[in-house]
Amino acid sequence: MQEHPLQPEPMVLCCVPAFNTTNMKRFILIGSLLTASLPTIISCKKESFADNYRNPGKVSETTTEKQFTGMIYEFRSLITPSYGAFFVTNRTTINLYIQNLGSVNQQDQLTPGSAAVEERWNKYYGGLVQYKEFIRRYNAMSEEDKQLKKTMDYAARILFYDQTQQMVDLVGDIPWTAAGSLMANSGNYAASYAKYDKATDIYSSMLDDLKTISEAMDGLTVPANFAGIFKTQDLINNGDLALWQKYCNSLRLRMLMRVSDHPQFSTRATSELAEMLNNSTKYPLILTNSDNAQLDVFNVSSDIKSEDLQGALEAGGTWYANFASKPMIDEMNRTKDPRRQLLFETGEKANKAYIGLDQSLTAVQQTAVIQGSTPSFVHRHTISRNKFLPGLLVSASEVNFLLAEYFNKQGNPSKAKSAFETALKESVAFYSSISDKSDDNTIAKAATPSLAEISAFIAAVDWDGASNKIQLIATQRWLHFNFYQAPQNWAEQRRLDYPKFTIPTFSSDKQKTVPFKLTLPQSEATYNAENYAAVKAQDNPNVKLFWDIN
Repeated sequence: MQEHPLQPEPMVLCCVPAFNTTNMKRFILIGSLLTASLPTIISCKKESFADNYRNPGKVSETTTEKQFTGMIYEFRSLITPSYGAFFVTNRTTINLYIQNLGSVNQQDQLTPGSAAVEERWNKYYGGLVQYKEFIRRYNAMSEEDKQLKKTMDYAARILFYDQTQQMVDLVGDIPWTAAGSLMANSGNYAASYAKYDKATDIYSSMLDDLKTISEAMDGLTVPANFAGIFKTQDLINNGDLALWQKYCNSLRLRMLMRVSDHPQFSTRATSELAEMLNNSTKYPLILTNSDNAQLDVFNVSSDIKSEDLQGALEAGGTWYANFASKPMIDEMNRTKDPRRQLLFETGEKANKAYIGLDQSLTAVQQTAVIQGSTPSFVHRHTISRNKFLPGLLVSASEVNFLLAEYFNKQGNPSKAKSAFETALKESVAFYSSISDKSDDNTIAKAATPSLAEISAFIAAVDWDGASNKIQLIATQRWLHFNFYQAPQNWAEQRRLDYPKFTIPTFSSDKQKTVPFKLTLPQSEATYNAENYAAVKAQDNPNVKLFWDIN
């Protein structure tokens, strides 16, 4: 990811609309959602946007370019680390389910709350609306203009599909093809409530289009008279089409591997994975951190930034949101993992030992341990007070772990080992790089891992000595994703059913097993009742996602 030439000031690029609370609950929480037009004014008042939404004719004209940037802007808090994602969604769900971080046990802790998914649901559909308006405006252009700007169209679709996959993997069926239709329906709310699409249909549609985009990008260049505009409006890859092509293929790789064991997709996955991985020239992938698909932070005064992670992770009282988990620390201690010193600090009274919070203890025992200041906690310089944390979409480590899994299953041990060890090296390098970017001086920067430390770590992980290579890959991928990419981490853990975790329950608990997915927000049953009725039977945390067949 190269530095973006523009220090983004989204309120100049596009003034992103807002509702009052009542309208937000009614329209953002249903599948149909908001109107999608972005005013091009520089400053605005919240209440004026509510007026514009009620009367689309009042909304100022926008452009495809600004809609593209507006989509990235709306998705920003699902990409860059944010308070909502880390505290509201992940703390009470994913981080507990797969012990990305330690949690203090409490009654009914395995019942997913509506607020957790609602936080992500709202933000996903805010971005969907901007994407749908981008597509509507793009499709209305002349054929000549479409050809000029088709690279931006491809980029918009890739990012939208990435965010859609994550939403589907959290809850299953969602409103999709008919969602975000209020503007297209000329502001007719009654006609804009959206039906649900099946998760398998959404995956099929996205895989079809990503393959089309990937092949269309092969050998394509950005027209000279559009390159500068694309570079300015593209906050992800600076208008670099080669990076978008790698992002596209890497996203395809992720999705194909995720569905590869499902009967409906297995033949397709086998064929398309072989085609992709036997032709690296036509289907390039993200293999080094320099090509990572990510949203970088350059100006903490802009709205493209990490949002209050200190508040999310260091919340006082009884929240305890930043302690390391025992399974994670135990595994890192076993191999002297150099990421350990980058991600965690040792407790004040731990005598410099890394100690994870034990989920098998009672809440009273856990609290006593915490008050004794021995558990390790999230590193303040690297993570919780780092205002320059990038928003990671697809990383070189993720891709190389997927390649290691693929080649291992194909009976190619040398390629599998090479990809696996590359994944480890790129993971250490990634966390080192985000530590280097931090300007926080609360705690000293962790020592950058030496080549000798990294080599010793790889040797300790011991690819050759592992009896179950898939479990080894799953464990190290879990450590790489960590709490930083929690939704991807949970998806991969469910897909392979490894690593395994035990979460205590109480006799009075309604939910006694770790959920297979999050439930839909209550607002869907309230405001989109007719369409919700069609999926109500599936809206259950004990119903698996279609690709979760272990």
